[in-house]
Amino acid sequence: MGDIDLEQQEPFPVDRDGKPFRSGADQLDGDRKVGCCEKFQLSVSKWMLPEDARSKYLERANCCPPPIFIVLISIAELAVFIYYAVWKPQKQWVTLDEGIWNSPLTYQPESREQAWRFFSYMFVHAGVEHIVGNLVMQLVLGIPLELVHKGFEVGMVYLAGVLAGSLCSSIFDPLSALVGASGGVYALIGGYFMNAVVNFREMIPLLGVFRILAIVVFVGVDFGFAFYRRFVNDEAGLKVSFVAHFGGILAGMTIGYVFFSAYNKKLLKDPRFWLCIVGYIVFVLVAVIFNIWLTPAS
Repeated sequence: MGDIDLEQQEPFPVDRDGKPFRSGADQLDGDRKVGCCEKFQLSVSKWMLPEDARSKYLERANCCPPPIFIVLISIAELAVFIYYAVWKPQKQWVTLDEGIWNSPLTYQPESREQAWRFFSYMFVHAGVEHIVGNLVMQLVLGIPLELVHKGFEVGMVYLAGVLAGSLCSSIFDPLSALVGASGGVYALIGGYFMNAVVNFREMIPLLGVFRILAIVVFVGVDFGFAFYRRFVNDEAGLKVSFVAHFGGILAGMTIGYVFFSAYNKKLLKDPRFWLCIVGYIVFVLVAVIFNIWLTPAS
């Protein structure tokens, strides 16, 4: 028997935890039937990643840990909505009511010194169509994003959008209240949209067109409801700002794009990351200064 040249052998097939595959049939190839979980991960990779990053994702992909952040934040938002709906059952299922207006979670210009309101407004929604739209979009988009990029990245982008939304509203619509998770949702949309556009040629063209059209349609419908709540529905004399949508989508198209385009890369070595972080910090400082000394709100 001749000597075996170890250097010419194929590397031992191992999974992400260093465990060897039981046989060649256990590997992701075209010679075996792919399981449901693997089919789902393959679909996620096609929707979320350019072609050159899919193989690395599929090597590492599993559902542990599951997408905890986006699920928990959605449950919390739904729980708060149900709480106020039960408390004020006559109108709350349709439109904004006194219960939400007096909530310690709602962002109100006259209460902006209570800094938690710049974040907590995301838990309060103005009605059924408001919360359903936000929950559906953030679950449909957020779960696949979190499977690929994990909870920390998605959470950072989401919360950056929430804060950017309230700060933009406090500057450009300083006399209006603010409710809803649209800032966070639009941050996810902005980041994903930029990736879909920039990597369009590297993704499946038909899916790329569908993704972009779906986002445009959703944004158009949601902006329509937002404009209605702001300029048409003046029930109880309350004006709910829509500027958070712009703040959220800008945060997503900058910070979100950097996070979501840096799969399997070191963010700290990416100059785009530092550019976006510095720009975001400058924006926050300018907004804080405005809210302390320059705002027309009482």
